[in-house]
Amino acid sequence: MKYAVVGAGAMGLRYGILLQYNAGVPVDFVEPTQASLDKIHAQGDQVWKSRDHKDRHLVKINAYSPEEYQGDPDVWIFFMKQMQLQDTLDRLAPKFKAHQTALGAMNGMGHIEKLQKYFTDDHIIGGTAMIATVLNDYGDVDFMGTEGAGSSVYINLTEKDSDTLDQVKTDFQAANLNPSTTHNFMGTLLTKVFFNSVENSIATMFQSRMGELIAYDNFLEGIARPLVNEAYDAADAAGYKLLETRDQMVAQVDYVSKVAYPLHYPSMYQDFSKGRATEVDYINGWIADLADKHGVQAPNQRLVQNMVHLAEAMRQFKQ
Repeated sequence: MKYAVVGAGAMGLRYGILLQYNAGVPVDFVEPTQASLDKIHAQGDQVWKSRDHKDRHLVKINAYSPEEYQGDPDVWIFFMKQMQLQDTLDRLAPKFKAHQTALGAMNGMGHIEKLQKYFTDDHIIGGTAMIATVLNDYGDVDFMGTEGAGSSVYINLTEKDSDTLDQVKTDFQAANLNPSTTHNFMGTLLTKVFFNSVENSIATMFQSRMGELIAYDNFLEGIARPLVNEAYDAADAAGYKLLETRDQMVAQVDYVSKVAYPLHYPSMYQDFSKGRATEVDYINGWIADLADKHGVQAPNQRLVQNMVHLAEAMRQFKQ
């Protein structure tokens, strides 16, 4: 199959480069951010790629703006910030065709409803990616972890099997993205959202690596577990069943922080440190809103949402 990766940021570049060079499938990049596109073009339609800050070298890619893209991919892979998605979809809308599938593995919640405006439910795949990647600058990506590090999970919105999902899994496996599939749509998406409501947001507030957070003795029980419990309470009230138990989610926070990516700054902090808006409203805020909607309490999730916005507001005094 042919893929078009929308968003040449950290995760978009990682997926697209691995699919192109490991799996050997055709990949185009559609980059709606003009400054990023200009940088890639200025580098000879190449991007810098490194792994764990080593072996930095240029790799060739095909990159286009939404308006100039004329390709006909089988699958669009959307890796963007939630707040940028709608404008990009509007710009790309004339390019969408009935046979195409949209795959969204973005951070936070809100993108699936936007994709449904342009694609039928049987042509939408949701997913989560526990794969640490850093965008050093436009056109400069750093893969964290050894080859094949991390994992990803995908599911059709219909929760039914399909030939397209099978082929995506095959291609992603060849790309070393460690894919698996499930039959629980919301549970699959919420796995990453609930994890990020702890790691991404707290790391952003305290400008810390994941390993530095877990070094605090009471991080798991005093901080992670209350946030996880509120998220699961909201999910239970809404009728959503997660793929992991509460204890398994806390254990995942422990393992990823201590073993998998202790030196990693989460993506929300990467945005924060560069002066960009964060996706906290689509993560902690989304969980707090879900709790409010179903009559349960999530005061810690709401507090974290407001504290991240406070940290954003305080940047003006730190120049």
